[in-house]
Amino acid sequence: MAFLFSSLRVPLALVSDKYANGKKQMNNHSENNIKIGIALGSGSARGWAHIGVIQALKEMGIEPEIVAGSSIGAIVGAAYASDQLENFEKWVRSLSWKDIINFLDVSVLSGGFIQGEKLHEFARAHVQEVAIESLPRNYGAVATDLGTGREVWFRDGPLLDGVRASIGLPGLFTPVRLKDRWLVDGGLTNPVPVSLCRAMGAEVIIAVNLNGGIVGKHSRSRKARADSVKQDINSETAFLDRISSQLKNSLSERKDILLSQLFGENNDAPGVLEVLASSINIMQDRITRSRMGGDPPEIILSPQLSQLGLMEFDQADMAIEEGRASVQRMRPAIEQILSGV
Repeated sequence: MAFLFSSLRVPLALVSDKYANGKKQMNNHSENNIKIGIALGSGSARGWAHIGVIQALKEMGIEPEIVAGSSIGAIVGAAYASDQLENFEKWVRSLSWKDIINFLDVSVLSGGFIQGEKLHEFARAHVQEVAIESLPRNYGAVATDLGTGREVWFRDGPLLDGVRASIGLPGLFTPVRLKDRWLVDGGLTNPVPVSLCRAMGAEVIIAVNLNGGIVGKHSRSRKARADSVKQDINSETAFLDRISSQLKNSLSERKDILLSQLFGENNDAPGVLEVLASSINIMQDRITRSRMGGDPPEIILSPQLSQLGLMEFDQADMAIEEGRASVQRMRPAIEQILSGV
């Protein structure tokens, strides 16, 4: 997921006129100095729904000034907090399966299936290193300390460090080492960071939970997905070489190994990614229920995307539209809640 950094081109200038004007046009909640925050949850490829959520809220006149993100939510939150969401959406919608694989450097010896060094270098070459505290909106990201199991909040310092640490999905991406700590995905400890949002001063919190209804669900047909990938791989031999250069078998053997790892050897046996995704889904669903039960947000939005697989980042259209739909389903409740504050 670190390849997603390539679109976060954060401006070094002061707050843009567009942002200043947009803030003036916000509804009476801002005029009454009610600080609205949005907590963007973890959920891998389902996270593109956050884009649709933010767009639909804006159309209602709601533009949260406090943004907290975990995992994929940290990425979309960074784009929104830096006034780059429109450009980010265009790039997200253009992603293909080939684009995703092209940024992956397969490794099984570095704490994760994907090493991520190529992705991180690409990001640093294309994204300005700005401080979180310089962003137009108040922003925070959540990561998890692998050594202590505690959550780590990024509220200042380099933006890329915070985002990269927050998206280190265990078993898939290698951990990130910062200040003598190994950091992994924020979704392990705080899948929907309501607590961080509240600590940053939000009085009304809109939480986006991507983990509802996902336990026991399966992604779209593994066979259909595998067939699609096979067609791409067969059409471009060099494309396969880039993602499996460390595997010393023949072209055919490498293709079979990769596909069996991703999707399972047949329609009945789950692949590595599906087992990993299902395990993390169960864990995050339970953690989300527990944490939001103890610290409930004022508004909960739940995009229904259980059919979307772990790495199906090329399905942005589906996710974004469901994000918008989740806001529309809750619109009467949102208006009622905000009218009372």
